[in-house]
Amino acid sequence: MKTRSVVAVSASPSSSSKTAFLVDHVLDHIASPSLCVRHDRLRDISPQTLLTGDLSDVALADIVQAIDQADGIIIATPIFKASFTGLLKVFLDVLPQFGLAGKAVLCLGTGGSAAHVLSLDYGLRPVLQSMAARHVVQSHFIVEKDLTRDERGFSIAESAAAPLWEAVHHFEQVLRVDEESRWLGHPRPPGGPLYSVEKYKTESKHETPID
Repeated sequence: MKTRSVVAVSASPSSSSKTAFLVDHVLDHIASPSLCVRHDRLRDISPQTLLTGDLSDVALADIVQAIDQADGIIIATPIFKASFTGLLKVFLDVLPQFGLAGKAVLCLGTGGSAAHVLSLDYGLRPVLQSMAARHVVQSHFIVEKDLTRDERGFSIAESAAAPLWEAVHHFEQVLRVDEESRWLGHPRPPGGPLYSVEKYKTESKHETPID
């Protein structure tokens, strides 16, 4: 069985971020012998390094390389002023133009009010699609009051947990594709076009040849 990999990026500037704890909770749920996971917190990268896109920085270069090699990406961000964080934006700007090509992506958001629930789909999803993500599954937003961290650990309110695990399940299913299907829709697939015009002519059931 092929081992797949998922890289999660949390984009909260806070050292006690509920967003980061949510990511750890999700990764603990999906990790398995056939699925390697890692969590990178953007707050651990120097702001100067992020703003200048300095890939000579070992930590930043390591994250970029991990994303390049990953099958799936989880992007988690708190929502501030109806938008994802500036920390996330400067990081996405560091990645190549088609830096998410061939990858499944799950977006997770946290915020103080359900009024921000559409921020992921209207604000973040178009950015990820422009980076050629293969499949951005339905995003999920959790109101902060439904996330609890205390001496007993981290927990999610039952009403918020069910739709979260539904979104995570969809993400897991989208990860399970064969290698050729993974690159469908890639603007520059490895090794050239996956489905040439000549191959289409050969396999097409159309009676009229395509000129």
